[in-house]
Amino acid sequence: MAIFLLYGVTPIFGGAGLGLVGADEPRYAQIAHEMLNRFNEAHTLHDKLSACVTPYLYGRPWLEKPALYYWRAMYVFKDFGVRDWVARLPSVSFALWLVGLTYLHMRRFRPGGHLDAALITAACVGILGFSRGASTDMQLAAPLSIGLLGWYAWYETKSKFWLFDIYFFTAVATLAKGPVAPFLVLVIIGAFALLRKEHWIFWKSLWWPGILLYFAIVLPWFIAVQHQNPTFFNEFFLQHNLERFATNRFQHQQHFWYYLVVVLLATMPWTVVAMRAMWDGIHVSVVEWRIRHRFPGKPKTSGAVSQPGDAFPEFLVLWALIPIVFFSFSQSKLPGYILPSLPPITILSGDFLFRARARGLQRWVLIGHVTLVAVITATVLLLPWFVVHGTKQMPPTHATVIASISAISAAALILLVVYRWGVARLRVATCCIVVVLELFLYGIGPFFWIPGVAASKRTIDMLDRYYSARPLAERIATLVPPNETIAVFRVRRDVEYGLAFYRNHEVVNYDEGGVPDEQHVLVVRVAGRGGVDLGSKAALEEYLEGRHYEQLFVFPEQELTVYLVGAR
Repeated sequence: MAIFLLYGVTPIFGGAGLGLVGADEPRYAQIAHEMLNRFNEAHTLHDKLSACVTPYLYGRPWLEKPALYYWRAMYVFKDFGVRDWVARLPSVSFALWLVGLTYLHMRRFRPGGHLDAALITAACVGILGFSRGASTDMQLAAPLSIGLLGWYAWYETKSKFWLFDIYFFTAVATLAKGPVAPFLVLVIIGAFALLRKEHWIFWKSLWWPGILLYFAIVLPWFIAVQHQNPTFFNEFFLQHNLERFATNRFQHQQHFWYYLVVVLLATMPWTVVAMRAMWDGIHVSVVEWRIRHRFPGKPKTSGAVSQPGDAFPEFLVLWALIPIVFFSFSQSKLPGYILPSLPPITILSGDFLFRARARGLQRWVLIGHVTLVAVITATVLLLPWFVVHGTKQMPPTHATVIASISAISAAALILLVVYRWGVARLRVATCCIVVVLELFLYGIGPFFWIPGVAASKRTIDMLDRYYSARPLAERIATLVPPNETIAVFRVRRDVEYGLAFYRNHEVVNYDEGGVPDEQHVLVVRVAGRGGVDLGSKAALEEYLEGRHYEQLFVFPEQELTVYLVGAR
């Protein structure tokens, strides 16, 4: 029920929800839209297949990423129409597959903690957030994780049936983001074999029917896109893989410890449990490693059982740490890069909670967990205020009191449930709170009034106005025809790409394409670099060289002013 509410009911009854945000979401959705148009305009089977090979953005080849997301978005666009919430369905469906197969795998090979692992996976911020993203991150993480679970099933059972999983799903992940998928798989399995001193598992994993399956899935598209675009190898492999990793060309540089913070945030509200479970997994792995090196080739003693199943925590720890360590060395860092590290952490957390039922949960872990849930509850309830007023102004007293009471109530609920029914119900209590908070964000349920924010406003609608280009595009649509040229001047990239998706037409950027000769709508950021007022009359007159213009409206939520500029 919790999974159903998190991934189904809230988006449906919450209406359109949050429009596409950031630069990637509207850009990827627009590419899928243009590919669908090319597919629909093709008349022969050959032309239709050809239209599915090269991703296009504004009529030009876009070769940064493979085509898996675009294909899946095309498919749902065809069935449900070109809408922003539809653009997110590919990620939602993959997240559901990930949660479902995590449950089935754990029930088959680690019964007891299977429901805990599935619910923690479904209800952690990282999985929940990226499952709503019209991006390639979940397209990589979900199949890669499913494939690695299948590989470990082969390691335990030696059944070739499971070995097909790693090759099939790694191929799917390769079509989502490229060579990083097989690279991570090889490093994780190789490190596992090396530390276990079981080199045979690596070489037996190189199974020729699986290799043929992998290349049969991957090669047709890579060959076809290279044939249509001779620059593909240079742009995709050299620029957007090697150069992205080795340089800061794409301006995503962060500190080396950046992903440690990302993991802590992405595992909320289970962060305390997850970190304790990771520590447990690392400790068990170190003990196993020391025993193997102290008594090589001999059965384990001191209560340890000499079975392949003992290696599961070690496998999960390596799987979690390797992407984090690898991408920490990258000069270009984005939060979604380490999404493949979250499933092993949530699985370890589910297994940890299951074992805690018998031995008890340390008091500090429980107190830390309920404290974090309380902080998250208060933060979400006060989010409308912070969205409108920022963090420099404190919320009104009554709103703070209500948020505090709600936070204390959430913490008390978890403590009551655990003390009454045991650790087994911790997952239910926490997931219920997560569901209620999401219902609050979508406007399904009671509200408390906050001065300066209308009581009828849903938090998701306010987030939409502050972070998505959809409300701006809707406002423009009421004033000018659909085919009117839209231009931007020094706005954020998410505004530019967002307007292009919602208008279904390329937006002219003054800094890159110059000033259009025809009449057009100009979107200008009010406060620019160095405090210069880019929306001022003097600045516009200098840039437009005397052309007539008039202000249409101001969009204060995103510090934008919209003008109608006359023809040259």
